[in-house]
Amino acid sequence: MHAAALEQIARDEPRFSSWRYFRFDVPPQRLAEALGLMRARGFMGVNLTVPHKVIALEIVRELDAAAREAGAVNTLAAEGAAWRGYNTDGYGLAAGIREDLRIELGGTHVVLLGAGGAARGAAAECLRAGCASLWIANRTRANLEALLGLLAPVAGSIPVMAIGQGGAEADVPSGSLLINATSAGLRDDDPAPADLRAIPGIAAVYDMIYNPPVTRLLAQARTLGIAHANGLGMLAHQGAKALEIWTGVPAARTAATMRAAAVKALG
Repeated sequence: MHAAALEQIARDEPRFSSWRYFRFDVPPQRLAEALGLMRARGFMGVNLTVPHKVIALEIVRELDAAAREAGAVNTLAAEGAAWRGYNTDGYGLAAGIREDLRIELGGTHVVLLGAGGAARGAAAECLRAGCASLWIANRTRANLEALLGLLAPVAGSIPVMAIGQGGAEADVPSGSLLINATSAGLRDDDPAPADLRAIPGIAAVYDMIYNPPVTRLLAQARTLGIAHANGLGMLAHQGAKALEIWTGVPAARTAATMRAAAVKALG
């Protein structure tokens, strides 16, 4: 995605013609060492994936508000001799939902599945956007309670509630958007993370998983006639936002190019 976008912007701005994007496999215990080496050797930015998103919180001193609220860092930008941390996942989620489902998070009732790192970022973005309410379901109660505690300072007056026990699914407001932030669906034999028939208020489903393109959750949504989309748009938009942080080129200029490159790579 980044290679295609860099090629695009270099045509208009030759100063980016020498920029390259590399992939490195870094063991978690060597992340601090790797980041030090990258900065010393002139890297302008870094993207991080799990489990590095959380580990980096203890390494990077300066964080933007989105990274602090999400409790995860997915983008680093060179700042002096150090790194500044950002989280573009929330931006990507909101942009992907807007593009593929024509839904704004602001004013929308949201049901969120999961309580891990991806869910933290999604929850923080929904609250930051001013969702009407946030309902969270997770298999492990302890993790759910921890997430609710983390979100309390961010929620303000927005209702944040746990579901999954005691029939609370029936209380979900009509017209709600369901977001899957769990890994259930990555493998063919994974069960769906929720039964949409048990949550009558769901009007649209967004699965952050993009490969496979149709998970069991999305297949059920299609069968039930519920609007749905996978996370490919989120992937492209969060990547475009990271590139904007590094280059200053607006994400809107490169998102479509990144998405087309991702589609081609996924076949």
